[in-house]
Amino acid sequence: MRSKRRLSVFSLSFLDVMSCGFGAVVLIFLIINHETEEKATVVNKDLLAEIRLLDYQVRNGEDDLFALKERLEAIRRGLDDSDRKLASTEADLEETRNEFGDLSERSRAEEESLNRLKTDVQAREEELERLRAIDEANEGARVRGFAGEGDRQYLTGLKVGGANILIAVDTSASMLDETIVNVLRRRNMPEERRRMAPKWQRAVSTVEWLSAQLPLDSDFQIFTFNTATASLLDGSNDHWVPLGDGRDLEAAIGRLKGVIPTEGTSLISLVTKLRNLDPLPDNVYLIVDSLPTQGMRSPRRSTISGSDRLGLFRDALRELPNQVPINVIMFPMEGDPLAAAAFWNLARTSGGAFMAPSRDWP
Repeated sequence: MRSKRRLSVFSLSFLDVMSCGFGAVVLIFLIINHETEEKATVVNKDLLAEIRLLDYQVRNGEDDLFALKERLEAIRRGLDDSDRKLASTEADLEETRNEFGDLSERSRAEEESLNRLKTDVQAREEELERLRAIDEANEGARVRGFAGEGDRQYLTGLKVGGANILIAVDTSASMLDETIVNVLRRRNMPEERRRMAPKWQRAVSTVEWLSAQLPLDSDFQIFTFNTATASLLDGSNDHWVPLGDGRDLEAAIGRLKGVIPTEGTSLISLVTKLRNLDPLPDNVYLIVDSLPTQGMRSPRRSTISGSDRLGLFRDALRELPNQVPINVIMFPMEGDPLAAAAFWNLARTSGGAFMAPSRDWP
């Protein structure tokens, strides 16, 4: 008996056909995929190169941008500094302009002042020439002259003038020196040594200087005083003597040079003698060194205090006539500190002058 076979679609032939078809499909896919990968590889290499180039350019651009930013910041800082410097320079320039304006005004003022000074100097020079001419014209009219040593000029404020002029010089022992010890030492020296004592010679030179300034038309008198007062004008009988040709003046100066300082000081004896002059002096020139040591009578004690000497001075002032200018030329004495103030006050209240000259005057 014949057996029956079943038909199957998945027979060997079918499978072969299917396998061949699938293999063809796979082959085609492989071929197509390979070309794609090669094209993608080529494309990727170009893009990568471009990307790297762009990355390089980006990095360089960032570096350049950073540098540019730094330069921009530096430029901005420089501009700020320049603005500040410009503002400071403008302020300095304005201040300089103001100072220049002030200097210009000051220069004009100084120039005007200089012109005024030049005019003043010229006027003073003309006045000086005029005074010199007057002095030269009057030089021959002076009775006597006095020339000091060297080329000294002193501002004394002491003017010798008046119709009746009295010169009174202290001839007490204190005029031998400026210190008590040296006075005691010189008092025991020979007469010639005492007469040549430096302090006394200064007093004599002062009288000579005063006598050289006497006006030609004046009357004069010269007194010396210690415990008593006497006139150096022989035969004047304590009256005023006209200056005239100066013979009496020269004789009085000669007698003064022979005087030797001795004994104490009585200011009231000088005041009493002064009161007897008729008319009263227009000016008294008093050359003195200390306060008085006695009144009209001799002291009972060998020593006297400063307050007592000041009391004797005040007693003498009470006898002094009013409105008689007393010009004091003082050679200060050691140990008598009240004298300078007392005689200065006398000069001030009487309308006279006070001076304590240096050792090389006159």
